[in-house]
Amino acid sequence: PLYLRSLSIGEKQLGADHLDFAQGLNNLAELYRTQGRYAEAEPLYLRSLSIREKQLGSDHPLVATSLNNLALLYASQGRYAEAEPLYQRALQICEQNLGIAHPSTMTVRGNYAKCLKEWVASRQQNFLL
Repeated sequence: PLYLRSLSIGEKQLGADHLDFAQGLNNLAELYRTQGRYAEAEPLYLRSLSIREKQLGSDHPLVATSLNNLALLYASQGRYAEAEPLYQRALQICEQNLGIAHPSTMTVRGNYAKCLKEWVASRQQNFLL
């Protein structure tokens, strides 16, 4: 309830296209993702991504963060084919703008590697069944 109230205030005071509002959407989506409330998280992540792309351009590190978070959501649900291109794009943005050794780049790379590992494991398990 507090996140929802904060978002409502933020949208009224800052506007629906403000970067701080996008961050609030992202934060609430992250809470929902960690609670397994995936259907509620996805539209919030998508809206936050849209605002960030509109305000910052498609190659900004905050856009990469949104892509990474959306990919995490998809991977959490076993939607690996949807997560993979998001991770690839996020990694490309981070490497180009932050460098290969930046902590954000390393986080995205690690999340992407984990996703690929889980995807391979799920395919092997399905093959054995």
